[in-house]
Amino acid sequence: MVTKQKTPKENKKIVFVTGKRKRAVARARFKEGQGRIKINSVPLDAIKSEILKLKIMEPLILSNGEWKKFDININIKGGGVSGQADAARQAISRGLVELLGENLKKIYLSYDRSLLVYDTRRTEPHKPPRSSQGARRYKQRSKR
Repeated sequence: MVTKQKTPKENKKIVFVTGKRKRAVARARFKEGQGRIKINSVPLDAIKSEILKLKIMEPLILSNGEWKKFDININIKGGGVSGQADAARQAISRGLVELLGENLKKIYLSYDRSLLVYDTRRTEPHKPPRSSQGARRYKQRSKR
């Protein structure tokens, strides 16, 4: 009885990264491929807003076409459309830096630091006595 030996699968490099902006969280998966980009299972070309599409493509344009060696799948949850676009662009740039090296990191940092670094600003919580009005709003006082 002859048994077939299984050939090992080719080691395709797969990288998982996250990007955040406000309440939006983008999780990106990079693997070797033909340069396809999907956001929530929708191709990047199918995104209707041209401004948001260009915002997401910023790190791709700065990488001079080296990103075309990888397929990128991004899942985004939470936040609004602009926050989701910023989270996606941060996830893309972080993944490309991990795959392509430190030279690209210097380019991204000189262009826009938010491509690689989370923005830690958050809204201040509302205070208990008058929580519906806002974080620092107090009752108006009369002078008489």
